[in-house]
Amino acid sequence: MSEVPEAPDIFPYEYIGDQKEIAELIRDTVRNGVSAVIESGTGTGKTVVSMTGALNAAHGTDLKIIYLTRTKSQQKQIIQEAKAISKKRPIVCMGVQGRSTHNCPMMSKDPENETGTAEELSRLCSEYKKDDGTGKPCKYYDNIGRIDVEEILDFVRDIHPEPEEFTEYCLAREICPYETVKHLIQYADIVAAPYSFVFMPHIRERFMEWAGTPLSKTVMIVDEAHNLPDYLREVMTLEYSMRAIALVEKEAAEWNDPVIHAGLSVTDVAAVLRECMEEAISQYLTGDDGMIPYTFLQDELMVRLGMSSHSLNMIYKGLIDHGEMIADIKKAKKKLPRSYILSMGRFLSAWNMADEETNIFLVAGGDNPKFQAYCLDPRIAAEPLRECWSSVHMSGTLAPLSDYTEEIGLQEATERIFPSPFPPENLMMLYVDDVSTKYDEFNNIPETYERMKDHIVSLVRSVNRNTAVFFPSYAIMERFLRDDIKRLMGKDLFIERKGMTQLDLMEEVSLFRMSEGSVLFAITGGRISEGLDFPDKDMEMAILVGIPYPKPTAKQEALRRYFDMRFGDGWEHSSKIPAMRKMRQAIGRLIRSGTDRGAAIILDRRVFSLEDIKAEPSDDVCADTVEFFSK
Repeated sequence: MSEVPEAPDIFPYEYIGDQKEIAELIRDTVRNGVSAVIESGTGTGKTVVSMTGALNAAHGTDLKIIYLTRTKSQQKQIIQEAKAISKKRPIVCMGVQGRSTHNCPMMSKDPENETGTAEELSRLCSEYKKDDGTGKPCKYYDNIGRIDVEEILDFVRDIHPEPEEFTEYCLAREICPYETVKHLIQYADIVAAPYSFVFMPHIRERFMEWAGTPLSKTVMIVDEAHNLPDYLREVMTLEYSMRAIALVEKEAAEWNDPVIHAGLSVTDVAAVLRECMEEAISQYLTGDDGMIPYTFLQDELMVRLGMSSHSLNMIYKGLIDHGEMIADIKKAKKKLPRSYILSMGRFLSAWNMADEETNIFLVAGGDNPKFQAYCLDPRIAAEPLRECWSSVHMSGTLAPLSDYTEEIGLQEATERIFPSPFPPENLMMLYVDDVSTKYDEFNNIPETYERMKDHIVSLVRSVNRNTAVFFPSYAIMERFLRDDIKRLMGKDLFIERKGMTQLDLMEEVSLFRMSEGSVLFAITGGRISEGLDFPDKDMEMAILVGIPYPKPTAKQEALRRYFDMRFGDGWEHSSKIPAMRKMRQAIGRLIRSGTDRGAAIILDRRVFSLEDIKAEPSDDVCADTVEFFSK
C-alpha cells in the first residue's frame, strides 16, 4: 500500500489497559496487508479497538472495512461504537442483514413467508419487482430510483441507526429498506454484516458487487473469532432428513407425482431414499450417529433402482428441473417459491460430488434421522480471508493462537495475547472436588447428582445475588428442572430453552436482569454465555455445572482423528480446548468493567487439569462466596 498521511487518533474514549497498543497493532498489520490474531480479555472493548485500528489504517486509501458478526446484538454494538467514533471523525457505518419479511412490507402479508430462506425470499422479491401488466410493480422498489442518496447518508452519519431503525426510516418514505442498504454500502466506511455474507460463495459474489469493492481491497474483522472454525465447517456441511423425505412425498402428491426419468416418479425416488436411510440406520447407527462408507448412498441407490451412475445423475437433474418448475409457478402467483423436490435433487447432486478427503459421511438418529456429509476442514470456506487485503481476528478465548491461525489457513499473521485490564481480585474462581459430570459418575452414582443439586441450591439461597447456572447440555438442565429445583431454590427462575427465538430469549434475559436475586438457567456455549453483557449487578455469580466436553459420537471421533493428523493431539483440540473456551466465555459474563465483581463456582473436580481455568479448590463454597461479597 502506498504511503498515506498519518491519521489522527480517533479512539473515542479514554484508553484503559492495553487498548492503545492493540489499536496500533491492528493499524500496523492492516497497513502491511497481513492478518492479526488477537486474544484480549473480556470487557476490554475489542469492538471499538478493532474498528479504530482498522479505520486509521484505511484512512486515505480505497480499503473498505467489513465487520463480520454472528448475531444481531453484536451488529448493534458495532453501530453504537461507530456513533462514538464519529465524534472524532465522521464515518458511515451500515448494518446489513439477510433478506426477511421484517424489511419487506409486500412479503410480510403472507405468514408463510416467515419461514422462507434468503434464496426463496430473493426469488419472491424479484416477482414483486416486475410490472405485472397493471403498471404497478412494488412501489417500495420503484421508489428507489428517486431517492436522494446524500440525504440518506446524512441521516446515517447523524443518527447511526441500527438496522431496525433504518428499516423504519425507509418504510416511512415508502422505499425498500433492503434495496436501499444495497445501494448505500458502496459509500460506507464500515459495513457490519453476518458471517454468511462472506463465507457463502453465492451470497459473497452479490455482496461484493453491492460494496463496489473487490475482495482484495477489503479488511475483514472477525468478531468472536473462536466460533469461526466450527461455523465454517457447518457452512460446508450437507444434510438431509427423514422429515424432508416426507415433505417431498406430500409435495409430489400435490403435483400429480411427476415422472422424472425412465418411468420413475418423484415418489418412487423418495421411497428408495427412505429405504437407504433405514438401511444405514440398521447397519451403522450406534448411539447418536454412525459413520457410513463414502459410496454407501450412491451404491444403495444404484442397486435398489437398478441404474448406473449416469442414470442417477439424470434422476437428480430431473428432480431439480421439476422442482424449479414448481418454484417458478408458485413465484408467479406471488407465493413462497419453495419446492422440497428441488431441495432433494440439490442434496443428492451435491452429495454425489462431496469430497471424501475433507468430509465424513454419517447417518444420525433421533426423532428425525438424517444423512450428513460433515466437512472437517474449515480452510476451504475460509478462502476469502486469504484473498482479502487483511483480516483481524479477535476474541477473549482464542488461545492457542497458532493453532487457530493454522486451522483456518491464514498464510501470514501477527499473533498476540493481551490480559484483562481489570483487577484480578474482582473475580473469584472456586471449584468443589466432591462432584463431577463424568458420565459414569453423574448418571450411575445417585449421590453425585444429589450433591450437585445441593451445591446449586445452597449457593443460590445463601449468596442471594443474580446468578446464572450454566449446564453442559439441555438434557442435564432438564433433569434438574424435572426434579423441582426451582421450588428448592425459592427464587425467580428464568430459562434459556432449546430452540427459543431470539426475541423470546432477550425477553427472558431482560426479566432476569430486573428481578433482584434471581436465577438464570443457561447452556455453557449457548447464546447467553457468548456475546451478552451483564454489567454491574445484572449477574454477580456464575455456577458452572460440570465441564462441557462434547458427547462421544462418530462425528466427534472423526474430528479427534482429523486433529490428530493436523496437530498431533486430537483429544486436546477436539474436546479439551473447546470445553475451556466455552467455560471462559461463560465466566466472562461476570466482569465487564473495572468496577464489576463476580464469583464463578465450578461443580466438577476435573477442572484442576484445565490449565486455562484458574480455579481454586474450596471445602465450603457457600461460606467462601459469602465472604467474598462481604468484602
